[in-house]
Amino acid sequence: MGEIVREKRELAYEGAIVKVYKDHLLIDGKKAVWDYIQHNGAAAVVPVLENGKILLVRQYRNALDRYTLELPAGKVDSKDEPRRICAFRELEEETGYKVGSPEELEFLIRIDTMVAFGDEEIDIFVARNLSKGEQHLDEDERIDIEEWEMDDLVELIYKGELKDSKTVAAILAYKNKYGV
Repeated sequence: MGEIVREKRELAYEGAIVKVYKDHLLIDGKKAVWDYIQHNGAAAVVPVLENGKILLVRQYRNALDRYTLELPAGKVDSKDEPRRICAFRELEEETGYKVGSPEELEFLIRIDTMVAFGDEEIDIFVARNLSKGEQHLDEDERIDIEEWEMDDLVELIYKGELKDSKTVAAILAYKNKYGV
């Protein structure tokens, strides 16, 4: 492996969710400039109903200019917020379903979502023994909740119709771990 040295990192843009930097590197003695997106992290939840169906949310994603089917998820409020707490909050906010406490969430997997240019890391949990409450959506959120059979979700993944990376990884990990 060659030598890579970061000479400088300069902030190019700061948004509500990410910071974008220009990294100035020396790669085997040659100068390069790479973009780097800093993200504080996020959490997602696989909500499992008593009947075994999985709850997913359908919401508009501006970057794609379309609606997506995905797990309930959200970014941490601060870099120091435990992702389990974030998952607990986002489950109820987005679906209206909740568990008794954050400790009831079972850790499933951790994923890096954009390794080529950013550091977003998402912890994914499983939620069972759900009780129905109310959604608490942000003013700019429009989220529909849908119940899905595991086999139908897997079929959507392999047909290329369910493409959200955290959801694909979580559904396949859940199916593999529990043999459902």
